[in-house]
Amino acid sequence: MKMAELLILPSSEAKLLWKENKAGGWAALAAISFIFVWQLLKFILPALRLIVVRFRRTSPPPLSLSSDAISPSSHRISDLISDGDLKILIDNLDEKANDPENGKWENVTEKSKTSLSYKAKCCKPKEGPLKYWSVTVFENCSPETLRDFYMDCDFRKQWDKTVVAHEQLQIDEGSGTEIGKTIKKFPLLTPREYVLAWKIWEGSNRTYYCFTKECEHPLAPIQRKYVRVPFFRSGWRIRQVPGKNASEIRMVHQEDAGLNVEFAKLAFARGIWSYVCKMDDALRKYSSIHHPPSSSTTTAVSLIQKVPHDLDAIIRASSSDLASGSGSSHGINGQENGANSQKLKRMPSKKLIANGLLLLGGLVCLSQGNSGLGAKVAIACVLKKLSKRGSLCGQKQQR
Repeated sequence: MKMAELLILPSSEAKLLWKENKAGGWAALAAISFIFVWQLLKFILPALRLIVVRFRRTSPPPLSLSSDAISPSSHRISDLISDGDLKILIDNLDEKANDPENGKWENVTEKSKTSLSYKAKCCKPKEGPLKYWSVTVFENCSPETLRDFYMDCDFRKQWDKTVVAHEQLQIDEGSGTEIGKTIKKFPLLTPREYVLAWKIWEGSNRTYYCFTKECEHPLAPIQRKYVRVPFFRSGWRIRQVPGKNASEIRMVHQEDAGLNVEFAKLAFARGIWSYVCKMDDALRKYSSIHHPPSSSTTTAVSLIQKVPHDLDAIIRASSSDLASGSGSSHGINGQENGANSQKLKRMPSKKLIANGLLLLGGLVCLSQGNSGLGAKVAIACVLKKLSKRGSLCGQKQQR
């Protein structure tokens, strides 16, 4: 009997038939159950696959740092930031460096007051977010004080209201590389999470460099309540301003925080000067308070590395070439100015000769007593030239 006919039989007849064909009934029930489970799996499997794909997307990406263990103590970070990054930073700190991959520098803002001056520019590279270049000069400040203040993350939370939390994740005493996590909040936006690695170098003449980049760390997994910043490249140079009791910090900064480019540019232009003024006030407060170095906490500041000798020699050579080049450019400009002045002197002399010849021709005509048409024309031209020259001289005297 077919399955369809079995389903439409009355209950009494179905029970009788079930007793007569008990073995076949169990087989039919097993077949129906198998078909039911198979059809159910067709609907469940796609949903399971979608859940697995979403889980993989939200799971942390593979670590960029080579490590065989999860323990941060065995996490090798010595090769995360190299001297090659320092060389690139030094090249990018030059305002006049024309990289074909970058666009032209555009002026963003330039402001100053008694104890502070600030200038910023930006450009749009072919790839990556906006690149900002800035120079800030703090009067009556040493390079060491400015360096310690800028890298004091605990003190930053007192004056920088965008910083919600900061913690050190790892420090490599061999290379001086430090890794930390910072949470920043912005108005009407989800808080941003920064997992960064940085390193500091000391060059000649109390010059300090720092390079910072994004990284991953097992102690900082991705959390849904924050937006992880995937791209961050920043670096600065702190040095004393020649001939002044002031320190300068020159910075190059790139960051992809998931904001609209034009909106981020406008927000930077409108709010950066107020932010720098707050920084200046905090610096004065920081310098008035004695900050002894903490022996319990090791940071990148306490593990400053020396700039490689070869690279430091190149920096000194480029600085001397720049100074000599500025002098030679002044010499060239002086030659150009001298040539222009000689040219200006020669130009009036030609006009003076032409007017003199014209005047001489008119006088010759008058001396011969020729009252014809040629004499009249010559006299008219002489008078016209003389009147025009007189009016021009009067205008120059008035100016």
